[in-house]
Amino acid sequence: MQKYRGFGPRTRFVLWGLLAITLGVVLGATAPQALDGVANALATQHDNIPWYTSRLLAFLAYFAIAGSVVYGLMLSTGILDAIAHRPISFALHQDLASIGLGLAGVHGALLALDKTIHFSVADLIVPFASPYRPIWMGIGQVAFYLTVVVIASFYARRRMGQRAWRLLHYLTFLAFAGSAVHGIMSGTDSGTAWAWWTYAGSAAAVAFLLAYRIVLSVAKRRRGPQVRRAAPTASSPRPGPVPRLAPNADMETT
Repeated sequence: MQKYRGFGPRTRFVLWGLLAITLGVVLGATAPQALDGVANALATQHDNIPWYTSRLLAFLAYFAIAGSVVYGLMLSTGILDAIAHRPISFALHQDLASIGLGLAGVHGALLALDKTIHFSVADLIVPFASPYRPIWMGIGQVAFYLTVVVIASFYARRRMGQRAWRLLHYLTFLAFAGSAVHGIMSGTDSGTAWAWWTYAGSAAAVAFLLAYRIVLSVAKRRRGPQVRRAAPTASSPRPGPVPRLAPNADMETT
C-alpha cells in the first residue's frame, strides 16, 4: 500500500511556479481579445447574454463533473495516496461533484431567460419534455437527477453502509456518460475542435482509469484465495517452544 509522502518544498515551488507562468502566458495572450469580445457582446447582443452564459456554465459544469469522476477513480485505485491525504482527496472529489451540480442547475435555469428558444419551467424540470432536441435534452436532465442522488448519498453514507453506498455510487458513471451525450448531441459548440477534444479527452481518461480499476479489482480477488490457502489453519501443527540454554551450559565444567 502506498503511503502519503507529499511533494517536497522544492517540488511544490517548481509546480506552483510553472502554474503561475502558464496562467500568465495564457491570460496575457488571450485576455485582450476576450475582453473585447465580451464588450462587443454586451453592446450588440445583450439579448443573447443568457444563452452565451448558459453555454459557458454548461462546459464548466461538465469540467467539474468529469474532474470529479477522474479524481474518484484515481482515489479508488490508490494513485493519489502518495501525494495527498485520503480524507482530503475524498473531500475534493465530493466538492467537484457538488460544484458541477450547482453549475448545471444554473445552466438549466438560464435557459428560461433565453429568447431564442422558449423553455417553460416544466420543460426544464420534466425529462424529454423540451421543445429543443427532447431526447438529448432529456438525457441531460436524467444525468442531472442521477448526480443529485449520488451527491445526496455522500451525506447518507454512514446510514447506508459502505457496501450499499459503493453500489449506489456506480450511478456516477451513468451521470457522466449522460452528461457527455447531452453535451455532444444538444450543444451548439459540439462541432468545434476544442469541444470535440474536450469530450474525447475526458471520456478517454475515464475509460482508461475505469479499466485500470477493474484490472486491480480482478487481481485482488485472485490473490485472495491464494493468501487464504497459504495462511496457517487452526489444525496446522504449531512449532513448539525453542528450549533456552542456561548461561555457559555448553561449556565444560571443571
